[in-house]
Amino acid sequence: MKEKHLVERVGWLRAAIMGANDGIVSIASLVVGVAAANPARGDVLLAGIAGLMAGAMSMAAGEYVSVSSQADTEKADLARERHEHEIDPEGELIELAGIYQSRGLEAKLAMDVARQMMAKDGIAAHARDELGLSPVNIAQPLQAAATSALMFALGAALPLLAVLWAPVNAMIPAVGAAALLALAILGGFGAHIGGAPKVRAITRVVFWGVVAMVATALIGRLVGAVV
Repeated sequence: MKEKHLVERVGWLRAAIMGANDGIVSIASLVVGVAAANPARGDVLLAGIAGLMAGAMSMAAGEYVSVSSQADTEKADLARERHEHEIDPEGELIELAGIYQSRGLEAKLAMDVARQMMAKDGIAAHARDELGLSPVNIAQPLQAAATSALMFALGAALPLLAVLWAPVNAMIPAVGAAALLALAILGGFGAHIGGAPKVRAITRVVFWGVVAMVATALIGRLVGAVV
């Protein structure tokens, strides 16, 4: 039976947590900043919806471009490995044996292991042991883009619901409370899925959420007073 490891979740988990966190923090901060200038509920809601759409598209595009660049680099490295295997297989064997020896194997055993790896699939062995690539961490641009955009939209929807339901004079504290609660849940969930300490993760996301919302609220208040 194949074991399931937490590291196998890293690819989609990073994009999901980052997308949801950005959605909550950026839209809550935007809404709080606009509301601090004392506009009507409709104006705050319009700004939030526009931010949601722009943010989701930006997250998708950014993730796709970023992860595609990573994928291009990985493909280029693999192509170079294939070329090196064709022109200098013996050198590649010695190189692989050296990697195993540096990890603690005796020279003879390292060479024996390298020969067996090269006989089975030398490209895969070099990709894994020299380049650090594996099916677990290989770049997947479409998965990262879709996950990030979807989770951004879901995260952004939470402060917008608070705008809809809260009384106008309590909009800012309601949005702030909803955002911080969502961030705490997100931080705890991400830590649980990733096997990390929950308190540290929750504290981290809540702290930076507070900083972002306080900063935009102050700016919105100042701009509203001037305008």
